[in-house]
Amino acid sequence: MAARIAMCIMLCFTAVSHFVFTKGMTMMLPSILPFKTELVYFTGLLEVMLGIGLLIPNWKTYSAWILIVFFVILLPANIYAAIKQVDLQKASYDGYGLSYLWFRIPLQLLFIVWTYLSAVKI
Repeated sequence: MAARIAMCIMLCFTAVSHFVFTKGMTMMLPSILPFKTELVYFTGLLEVMLGIGLLIPNWKTYSAWILIVFFVILLPANIYAAIKQVDLQKASYDGYGLSYLWFRIPLQLLFIVWTYLSAVKI
């Protein structure tokens, strides 16, 4: 349960960035996607709802699987943002670039394993 609580807290904190750094978050998405701002807001709400879902016994497994898929889907956005050197906090193109992926990809894998082990496998 502690791992699910920690994941919920992390998701709630990261969801805040969807509302505080919306412009920078929209820059992480390829121009081909429509409704980028709405998508950023939606994914922020989704993070909160799924985080809370991890804490509800009847919903934890469903929430976990949706989160795992969500984390996989986020990876291309993070790769795109790294290639474009997006700094989401400043909403500029002078971020860390590809070196960011050395941190982000293992972190994304950690989130997937963490979610699986704490909410699906148990």
